[in-house]
Amino acid sequence: MTTYLFPTEPPVASAEPNTLYLVANGDLRLSANTKCWPTQQQLEADFTAAAVQLGWQVERAHQVDHGTGHGFIDSQRRGIEVFRDIPPDAPLVVVEAVWQYSHHLLPGLRTHRGPILLVANWAGQFPGLVGLLNLMGSLTKAGVPYSPLWSEDFTDAWAIDKLHEWLKTGSIDHDLGHVRDLPALDGSSLEVQLGRAIADQLRRDKAIIGVFDEGCMGMYNAIIDDELLNPLGIYKERLSQSALVAEMNRVSDSEAEAIGEWLEAAGLEFRFGSDPQIDLTPDQVHSQFKMYIAAMRISDDFGVDAVGIQYQQGLKDTVPASDLVEGLLNNVERPPVTSRDGSRVLYDGRALPHFNEVDECVAVDALITNRLWTAMGLDPATTLHDVRWGEEYDGEFVWVFEISGSVPASHNGGYDHSYSMRQPPMFFPLGGGTLSGCSRPGEIVWSRVFILDGALHVDLGRGHVAELPPEETQRRLDATDPQWPIMHAVLHGVGRDQLMARHKANHVQVAYGTDAESADRAALAKAALFERLGLQVHLCGDVSL
Repeated sequence: MTTYLFPTEPPVASAEPNTLYLVANGDLRLSANTKCWPTQQQLEADFTAAAVQLGWQVERAHQVDHGTGHGFIDSQRRGIEVFRDIPPDAPLVVVEAVWQYSHHLLPGLRTHRGPILLVANWAGQFPGLVGLLNLMGSLTKAGVPYSPLWSEDFTDAWAIDKLHEWLKTGSIDHDLGHVRDLPALDGSSLEVQLGRAIADQLRRDKAIIGVFDEGCMGMYNAIIDDELLNPLGIYKERLSQSALVAEMNRVSDSEAEAIGEWLEAAGLEFRFGSDPQIDLTPDQVHSQFKMYIAAMRISDDFGVDAVGIQYQQGLKDTVPASDLVEGLLNNVERPPVTSRDGSRVLYDGRALPHFNEVDECVAVDALITNRLWTAMGLDPATTLHDVRWGEEYDGEFVWVFEISGSVPASHNGGYDHSYSMRQPPMFFPLGGGTLSGCSRPGEIVWSRVFILDGALHVDLGRGHVAELPPEETQRRLDATDPQWPIMHAVLHGVGRDQLMARHKANHVQVAYGTDAESADRAALAKAALFERLGLQVHLCGDVSL
């Protein structure tokens, strides 16, 4: 008689009455998890107090690991193990005060049947709000229902009322009145005609995005499958970051030194120190200059129209940060790079759009923005920012948009208004310089491509960059990460809680107009272009078409 070893089915845990099961997702990097752990503990205590006030108890679904010194889920395997013991129908709360790797939780959240609440603290110290938005975008793409909630300390009436609503109904009804679908466009408009013509050209002639490895920092929401991407006329060239390091090793020291001489002549300030563990050093930026040249040459080899470098994880343990490189690539004015034989200047007179952290939704947006803004005679320098935090200033809500490393220099007003600092050791053990500064005042178009119900969507809005006093800028930098470039963004017709409830990503794309009129015209052309490509376009706030 044949015998087989059948797997045993474990007993299914039952949820305790009036009990919330709490999980805390974290970083893959131990240094980040241990440094941020006290802030996470405070948020969990604040949330628990609010839940108890409403008659519920909170049970932590996983314990603190005294070996690592923190209580975060820090890997996909750990997440799977934790969810095995959570009652599948229980109300579940994901509490985030830090950046988190969404794929740690996705296996468990995809199969969890109970209501899911995502919670973050309204603070800039660590990127908890950024982590919340990333998990929102990832769950939206995955088709998993959830409700988000945020508060400074969960004592304010708004947060308590929303928590009470979720406890009663299993969901939160947020105000999304700022969002409307794109109306029928006037085909006689030159902007509409231009947007449609560039879309038709993209589909006809096609474009390539170079992807140096995929899936950076658990950003499931940042991966677009080929079946969604290719109908736009955009295709991936899958590149290896080991090839990038190999190409860096072929770049001569004299070539790298020429990049540094060009940047210093242009006015970029390198804030050097003597201790490479905490300071920026010449050796670190010398390596970055080699990466810049290597990235340009590999991009030329494959004829890519935009490029993305993952860096985290992998490269962070091999070479200094990629951020300075990314800012240079996104700017029209930048140090020239020649082909290996010296016969050609690569991408001469053009920006090579870089989609930071290999966010492929940014790749689509950056590529389209670059082509459209160039055709309209506007500065095509575009970048993503993290939706990091924000506060009211002088009667209006001013966001801190802050990407972890670099923006194109033109956003700061030029290289002579920019500087480079060492990346924080918590995230960047080998250092490397940023391309930082405070974004200049002006009119912007903002957008975000995302995946919902198996289709590509885009939110599109208008805003302006406010000019705040230097001391307020420094206060906001000190409350977040002072090494990183900052934008004081005001979104027209979109409130703080409206953006948080709606935005399906940690990243937002921005580009400047020359004035309000040109930014309005660019927003109209961009909406027409996206619509022509088949994306579902949503206007957010006050957008004049």
